[in-house]
Amino acid sequence: QVQLVESGGGLVQAGGSLTLSCAASGRTFNTYRMAWYRQAPGEERVLVAAFSWNGGSTDYADSVKGRFTISRDNAKNTLYLQMNSLKPEDTAIYYCNLLKTDIPGNYWGQGTQVTVSS
Repeated sequence: QVQLVESGGGLVQAGGSLTLSCAASGRTFNTYRMAWYRQAPGEERVLVAAFSWNGGSTDYADSVKGRFTISRDNAKNTLYLQMNSLKPEDTAIYYCNLLKTDIPGNYWGQGTQVTVSS
């Protein structure tokens, strides 16, 4: 099993910054991707940013390109999301996701609330 624990959410004014963390523990070997998703009230969960273990490539939703940066710390087994120039439309619950080649291979954290006030 894999455990994912997010932290770093909170209330921030528009234009501000937050950094989310996702600490992974347990049987994390064979991981090939970690990502951040978000879900706003009444909307579907959508991909925000992804980090591929092989080669370290990253991918971002168009809505956050140039404002958010995804990164990882191998030593701490932790994924980060640096969020700058936050907008009210960034308000959502942010979830950490881990994908492995094993079965089951799809894990989610409990989510952390990000609220951006105008």
